[in-house]
Amino acid sequence: MEITLKEIALLLGGEIVGDETTVISGLAGIDKAAPGDITFVANPKYAKYIETTQASAIVCAAGTVAPGRNLVRVANPYLAYARALRFLNPPPKEPGAIDPQACIAGDAQLGANVTVYPFVYIGPGCRIGDNVTIYPHCFIGKNVSIGCDTLLHPHVTVEERCIIGCRVIIHAGSVIGSDGFGFARDGAAYYKIPQLGIVQIDDDVEIGAGTTIDRAAMDRTWVKRGTKIDNLVQIAHNVVVGEDSCIVAQTGIAGSTKLGDRVIMAGQSATVGHIAIGSDCVIGARGAVASDLDDGQIVSGAPAIPHREFLRATMAFPRLPEMRRTISRLEQKIEALEAELRTLQEKKTT
Repeated sequence: MEITLKEIALLLGGEIVGDETTVISGLAGIDKAAPGDITFVANPKYAKYIETTQASAIVCAAGTVAPGRNLVRVANPYLAYARALRFLNPPPKEPGAIDPQACIAGDAQLGANVTVYPFVYIGPGCRIGDNVTIYPHCFIGKNVSIGCDTLLHPHVTVEERCIIGCRVIIHAGSVIGSDGFGFARDGAAYYKIPQLGIVQIDDDVEIGAGTTIDRAAMDRTWVKRGTKIDNLVQIAHNVVVGEDSCIVAQTGIAGSTKLGDRVIMAGQSATVGHIAIGSDCVIGARGAVASDLDDGQIVSGAPAIPHREFLRATMAFPRLPEMRRTISRLEQKIEALEAELRTLQEKKTT
């Protein structure tokens, strides 16, 4: 695809500095770009490459000055990069056909332009919206609802009665609606508690590969609109994840936890069950939250504490052996002084 710099600036809402007629045919990193490419400076540490890059144009932050270079200055270079990448590399057009090797229940309702690849199973009572794509070896249980323009990558499982919204992307190997981990003690054994609820995934959610979202014991496990979930995340039964949240890889959210909107949980973070995390909270990598958090808190560590306190604590960690030795020496000196004081007191009394 070829496009002029003026057209790119209109697409990105940017300001051109340089030749607006420059033709762009590709996009590349600033250190790998060639003539005809457009590149981006989204991180200030790469600004040093602006003078040496071979790119025909550079998308950069407002106020950037680079004499002799074609610039498109924007408010958010990283967002502009994402938009340009999508425009210059549109997703492949699906065939809009049902492969004869797919197994589809007779009463399943499929919308217009649905693509179903070989070895897909779609159970009784399912409702599949327009422009949905389902890749090979997906399992869609009975009475599942999937909204328009949703994409299921290979080996995705959506268990019975779950609800998937529009424009949802679920990556390979994810399981939506497996039983929640619920057991009652029966002496030394465990008695399984039936998991009768569902999972509801709202519009514009993306779910990474190998992620598992358990159905509720009752009611629903709910991931709200716009949330992005990374690979290998575990979301337990009856959890609610608020809108536009970001859950990073290997995070575990225990049962009945409620997350507000725009929550960020960094890699390998976790929560105990039955707590509430307020909107706009950030949980640092490997942070373990054991109690409720009010809106806007930033925490780290296990157990999680305010992030600034955690940073001060981590600065002390390397000094702990030295501090232990110092304390031991001080204890010995105190014991010696106390012994000397006792001796002086005994002499006075005699």
